[in-house]
Amino acid sequence: MNNIVTGLILNWNGEEYLDACVESVLNQSFRHLELLIVDNGSTDHSIENVEKNFPQVRLIRNNANLGFGGGNNVGIRTITTPFILMLNNDVTLDPYCVEKLHETIIRDQKTGSCASKILLKKMNNCVDAAGIAVCPDGLSIGRGRGEPANSYSEPAEVFFASDCCCLYRKEMLDEIGLYDADFFAYAEETDLGWRAQLFGWRCMYVPEAIVYHHHSASAGSHSPFKAYLVERNRIWLALKNFPVWLLAYGMLYSLVRYFWQAFGALAGKGRAGDFTKSYSAWKLVTVLLSAYVDAAKGLPRVLRQRRALWPQRKNKGTLLLSLLKHYGVSAKSIALRG
Repeated sequence: MNNIVTGLILNWNGEEYLDACVESVLNQSFRHLELLIVDNGSTDHSIENVEKNFPQVRLIRNNANLGFGGGNNVGIRTITTPFILMLNNDVTLDPYCVEKLHETIIRDQKTGSCASKILLKKMNNCVDAAGIAVCPDGLSIGRGRGEPANSYSEPAEVFFASDCCCLYRKEMLDEIGLYDADFFAYAEETDLGWRAQLFGWRCMYVPEAIVYHHHSASAGSHSPFKAYLVERNRIWLALKNFPVWLLAYGMLYSLVRYFWQAFGALAGKGRAGDFTKSYSAWKLVTVLLSAYVDAAKGLPRVLRQRRALWPQRKNKGTLLLSLLKHYGVSAKSIALRG
């Protein structure tokens, strides 16, 4: 029981990829592995296919789409094993992935999570994330995104893990809490990462734990809805987790980021440039304004969360400066990176 890992796949209309994901999990070299799929009200045949092809997999069916955090929380609350393998439904795992993650997390009781080496399947297997890098305004990005697959080949302590595929210690989640279901999608793992750091948990990057990812298969890489959620959620994340001085610095950082995003939109670079290839620059502005308006509407709830979280934190003082120094990314870099 002490070594059992439960894999948790959240599914929403994942018919194209889900079977391959499940098969790669069931074929792992690590044998103390259970698998749970939580379905978020899919309307395709993805869950029927799993029931037919993989009867040994445990299923939970939500009646509606509860979002990434809400759906995963349903599954996490039913899991009693000491480790939880978080998985997107559009990944396939190298056969030794879970074994390598597990070997690392059991070495140190304060390692609360392990990050895998996630490669983008549709982009010649370049890096999607080798852990995550963070910004002082609440945004985050995959560490090493877009770099060659053979980079980031050394183990390292990182800020936190991309929950596209990572291993969590359930003891950590019991202490810091689960995903913020109000985010619906995007930035949930970054919010979790800030809480983990504030409570003194470490995250280790494991380069031998290789995963192949079809990026944004469910929501689309550059949709207005995604842009809205990313911006709204990073505001909530900052208000919940950051001290006042970092909130002030984060606002200045955002202004610089907006400058570079405006440049990217005009020059066709970065995600803003990709967005304006399908939508107008004015559409991007209206998306950002909507994000700010709705972030303000959620302010009372976020401040209640802050008041509950802040007195419990264990790491204080210079920790946040150290985190940003070691795991941060510049405004220009995040704005112009694809």
